[in-house]
Amino acid sequence: MKNFADFGLEPKVLQAILELGFEEATPIQAQSIPIAMSGKDMIGQAQTGTGKTAAFGIPLINKISKETDKIVALIMTPTRELAIQVAEEIGKLTRFKGVGSLAIYGGQDISRQIRALKKKPQIIIGTPGRLLDHINRKTIRLDDVETVILDEADEMLDMGFMEDIQSILKLVPDERQTMLFSATMPTNIQRLAQQFLKNPEHVSVIPKQVSAPLIDQAYIEVPERQKFEALSRLIDMESPELAIVFGRTKRRVDELAEALSKRGYSADGLHGDLSQNQRDAVMRKFRDGSIDVLVATDVAARGLDVSGVTHVVNFDLPQDPESYVHRIGRTGRAGKEGTAWSFVTPREMDHLHLIERVTRHRITRKPLPTMAEAIEGKQRITAERLLEAVESAEINEYKGLAIQLLEQYDSVQLLSAALKMLTGEKKDSEIQLTPEDPIRAKRRNYNNGKPDLRSGRKPSSGYGQRTGGSGSGSSGGRGGYNRDGNSGNRGGYAGKSYSNSSSGSSNGGRSGDSSYRGNSDRKPRTSNSEGRRPAPKREDSSFE
Repeated sequence: MKNFADFGLEPKVLQAILELGFEEATPIQAQSIPIAMSGKDMIGQAQTGTGKTAAFGIPLINKISKETDKIVALIMTPTRELAIQVAEEIGKLTRFKGVGSLAIYGGQDISRQIRALKKKPQIIIGTPGRLLDHINRKTIRLDDVETVILDEADEMLDMGFMEDIQSILKLVPDERQTMLFSATMPTNIQRLAQQFLKNPEHVSVIPKQVSAPLIDQAYIEVPERQKFEALSRLIDMESPELAIVFGRTKRRVDELAEALSKRGYSADGLHGDLSQNQRDAVMRKFRDGSIDVLVATDVAARGLDVSGVTHVVNFDLPQDPESYVHRIGRTGRAGKEGTAWSFVTPREMDHLHLIERVTRHRITRKPLPTMAEAIEGKQRITAERLLEAVESAEINEYKGLAIQLLEQYDSVQLLSAALKMLTGEKKDSEIQLTPEDPIRAKRRNYNNGKPDLRSGRKPSSGYGQRTGGSGSGSSGGRGGYNRDGNSGNRGGYAGKSYSNSSSGSSNGGRSGDSSYRGNSDRKPRTSNSEGRRPAPKREDSSFE
């Protein structure tokens, strides 16, 4: 490992790094920082959580002068959450040097951003759509930009930002340094790099084990219509301190959050249709413990860094293995252990095996928790709370009444009643969720469990239309992306096409939600009618 003091950084930059408690660079930082400081263009490939932000942030801040009053650096991210997170880390690194930075993203009052721009920040971190908005208003000028960084480039292109990125990069001076960071290297990323990077250096840090070793991973095979009862039992049995439950669509998140609340759980939902104020309110409640369960879509939760998340539950499996890694990475942070559960329908077992091959981690199969295990779990947590109250020694004022009650009732009977009252009875509300279609294993080139980085494409006939078209190849096309940046069902059912139209039929994603804005600000390209695939056969299996 390389020490940060070995990079020849400015004292004020090094001081900020040491104040944050960092001494040794991560592999991506050790390889990227010297290249970035040399001024060369660079392509960095690494998973989330490997220290990419510091890998480009440290050399960037090191070379910017505090005295300059122009925008000299531009960082593009796919989502507002990631823009905010990157801005926070850049802010920590500029603490002593005094270089100004500003996050620009959709969902926030643009006039507020315009006022902040008058303070002359040197670094802009933003989502492509809102950046273009400012450029068109002439509130942001890129004439003096010396460094451009594309963070999570594969995610930006998956969300349909290619044209926006190209438009922005054409406005930046040709004489600049460009750094591109991406978890994967499909052909569209390679084309982008060829167009805008000059003789880039390649840095690749692929961990031997993609999934974090501190995360206990397990799955439960359960039919779609019985998932909610399985979730209720799992929460009761595990009693998580903080849990994130992932749903595939915004509709699923809304229905699931409402259903959990009806059953008496403290839960709320997070997805791309919420306003920024609503999103901030949900996250405040989750961080301060006002709610125990956060139900979220993939992109809404991307970049979230909440300490104390003990459990992640994949209520719906993600579309691809990379998203699985991002999801479970919300727990097991800062050296703490975490637990990740996945619900898998019988038709999704092939997709689960694909996730295991790519992550190179065997996910343990576990049985559905029984009702007895759920009740025992709730009682155990209640008993622990009761013992904590006993040890707190702030119960003297209750002792008089306790003595009177013990004179009238049996102590075991009295304590049993107290435990029952404290445990609370689960509300027996009938819950019906709209079923989601199962995910079929994604057809993609894999080499010994690794994505084929030379092509990054499916071996079938192309991607179909990104704006919601159904595609016509053997895999049914990639289909349209919803506003959370997720496709409704990438690839559909292999070998079949359920619609010959390009109106966004359900094998390409429910097109009524086709604008794929993610958590940023992209305007919808199309407005398609919602097509539906024939409903899958219901799985018949007993449920204890």
